[in-house]
Amino acid sequence: MKPHTISRRWFLAMTGVAIPLALGAQTAAPADPAAAPITPLPPGPKRLPLGLEMYSVRTSLMADVPKTVKAVADQGYDIMEFYAPYEMWTFPQAKLVRSIMDDHGVRCLSTHNHIESFTPGDGMSKAIELCQILGVKYMVMATAPDDVSGGTNMRAFPNANTIDDWKRLCGQLTTAVATLQTHGMTAGYHNHQAEWSKPRDGGDQRIVEILAANTPKEFLMQLDVGTCVEVGGDPVAWIKSNPGRIHVMHCKEWGKAKGYASVFGEGDSPWKDIFAAAESVGGIEYYLIEQEQYPPGLNDMATSALDIANWRKMRPEYKQPLDWKTLDPS
Repeated sequence: MKPHTISRRWFLAMTGVAIPLALGAQTAAPADPAAAPITPLPPGPKRLPLGLEMYSVRTSLMADVPKTVKAVADQGYDIMEFYAPYEMWTFPQAKLVRSIMDDHGVRCLSTHNHIESFTPGDGMSKAIELCQILGVKYMVMATAPDDVSGGTNMRAFPNANTIDDWKRLCGQLTTAVATLQTHGMTAGYHNHQAEWSKPRDGGDQRIVEILAANTPKEFLMQLDVGTCVEVGGDPVAWIKSNPGRIHVMHCKEWGKAKGYASVFGEGDSPWKDIFAAAESVGGIEYYLIEQEQYPPGLNDMATSALDIANWRKMRPEYKQPLDWKTLDPS
């Protein structure tokens, strides 16, 4: 793995890889979800899968992978999206995680990866094999590499590089799509705050628009709602302007009062309109909750329990378990 400057999130991820797939560490019991002023929405056309980006429970995951996978499944999530530390798993470890997920009726359909997973060589080969073991459909780039982002953090790229730099990244990701398709997968990109701005040399397009315009239609534009809302972006307009490209969405909450410590449904995101756009034109296949920070007094597992409780208040059809056969008859 090539050395590179990493953000806070990647530091947390990489420091966790040395922790084995423990069997005995404790996962804190979730708090009893408090009543929240959530307005129920009319039932959607069908009950799509709801997953959790596992960065949301990073402390528990780094302490004990099997126990955390079981606990997240028991909370009622249908899907788990693993992030950077999974790239360091051995194949037997990945098979263990897959067997636990199979036993609990949950799936891993996407992973978050860094640049090595999209660069021909050992890193990409290993990521492909791990993802095949896990049953992944989308290998998603979690954040742009330093030579494109300007070496700054992913929240704001004051030195974000040029249009040509971003197009060069698009070329690499497009090549990765062709490679991954031979393995039954495709690639994608996960936005943060910075991609809603323009590159350093300006131009007419924001970075997200450059990414969408210079990648094939099979390439996933994984929308992170919270970061879009924080910088004043319009997630509904973005979905409508990219029909059929928003197959997976991070339902990360953000609000002026509590920032990313907002629990799902208690921030400023226009969820009713977001869901309507995603399910009518976006091509959404499943949703992922992501919790960036935690409310005071709550740990990671307690917060993920509150997230899904609020989701079910807003979307009562999710109180019923998912029947995968209705989505995947095979």
